[in-house]
Amino acid sequence: MSHRREVSRIEGFSDAVFAFAVTLLVVSLEVPHTFTELWAAMRQFFAFAICFALLFQVWWRHFNFFRRYGLEDVPTIVLTGILLFVVLFYVYPLKFVFTLVVNQIIGVPPAHDDTGVPVLRAADTPRLMQIYSGGVVAVFSMFALMYANAFRQRERLGLDARQQLEARLAIVDNAGIALIGVASVLVATLGGPVAAAAVAGPMYFLIGPFKWVLGWYSSKAYKRIETLSTADSSLV
Repeated sequence: MSHRREVSRIEGFSDAVFAFAVTLLVVSLEVPHTFTELWAAMRQFFAFAICFALLFQVWWRHFNFFRRYGLEDVPTIVLTGILLFVVLFYVYPLKFVFTLVVNQIIGVPPAHDDTGVPVLRAADTPRLMQIYSGGVVAVFSMFALMYANAFRQRERLGLDARQQLEARLAIVDNAGIALIGVASVLVATLGGPVAAAAVAGPMYFLIGPFKWVLGWYSSKAYKRIETLSTADSSLV
């Protein structure tokens, strides 16, 4: 159940920041002057699509939080401010990472700068994964803390048993993804270039099994609440 439906000033500001972040993804593309340049720009479509999807996911989580609780207290505003700062700061690193990944998948030769140095050397891979994973940790930690703050105020918000479970699951969901990011940082830091490329990046595929286990637990937990609710109603 939503606790407030009108858009607050913090939501409006957040929407503007997310829109600006998407704009940064677009304006970083140069206007092509030849078909060759156009074709090169089209090869960036998939990287742009991935980055857009990731930004949209972050926006969707933020939107759902405010639709559920409508909080405008100091902790929520501070955490939202940090979240928006991270989103804006990581737009270009995000695009850089997925442009490299997509180019590698579709077989585009590695790019070089004007001096002939590769845009990404093997020795740079650990730092690249530290930067990317640091963003993941920051974003999802902010969401976990936002939901923890909402759960702390569950009585004031009038959350029923199902909504309280929803808040707890959201904390676990976001904290779990943040912990996968922490593990990726550790692997990239301690494992060197090979581990950073072969393990730290693919480690994010663990999100799939994690979400499956969480979904399985969520289904069981919601059924228990419904059973208890039905039993209580029969006693009235």
